[in-house]
Amino acid sequence: MASWKKVALSIILNISLICLVSVAVFSQQADTPAQEKIFEGTVKTAVGKYIYLPEAQGLDIIIAGNVEGGVENLIGKQIKVVVTLIPDKANLAVANSIDLKEGGGYHKVYSRVDEPDFSDYFPPSARDQYVALNITTINKSDEWQGKTNVKVYGLLQTSEAKQGTATVPVTHIVIQDKKGKEIARIIVNNITDYARFYLSKLRLFDRFWFYMNIKDQVDKKVTVKTKEIFSADVVFCGLY
Repeated sequence: MASWKKVALSIILNISLICLVSVAVFSQQADTPAQEKIFEGTVKTAVGKYIYLPEAQGLDIIIAGNVEGGVENLIGKQIKVVVTLIPDKANLAVANSIDLKEGGGYHKVYSRVDEPDFSDYFPPSARDQYVALNITTINKSDEWQGKTNVKVYGLLQTSEAKQGTATVPVTHIVIQDKKGKEIARIIVNNITDYARFYLSKLRLFDRFWFYMNIKDQVDKKVTVKTKEIFSADVVFCGLY
């Protein structure tokens, strides 16, 4: 009996020690001030409120405010940007100020005045929540029906379609087989700024994994004519 009590006491003490260490680590992280960094380089991509600077390796930079001349005006320009790293968003940094190089000096074109809007940010951890679809034919609706968060490998294509008397642009994700033959089409309702930002970053490629939220199924009669199987909102795209 005494031996059993010693074992139980040892377990309780170990659990208590683990809890105390966890609390201490958490408190230390919470008290750690946000880290600030400065990067200088040439902007390669700028979409919406995001910019890509190769010198800021592994980081996407988010803008919280207005940039003089517009964010996309920074493309191809040399800048100096002061950012704050975001502890719970490892691949994202908030721009505090941006100076544009002009002649032999720098001119400030942005100062942070707002809190960043993370509404369309897609964290790397979210990828695991999206199921990869293997679409083999438009006749097997069970390959996609009943699913909401999915990803497909395909090609983004914009064309024009008649809508009454007007001609409107229509965007699809085209799914092909290994020989390049078209299997099916997904109607794109919306592409977030963060997804468009990554499309621009990956402009040297023409096929990606598109992460999307399915919205509506296409009527079977329409599918037979158009190969369109469902509509969706694209929230991210990548090479895996």
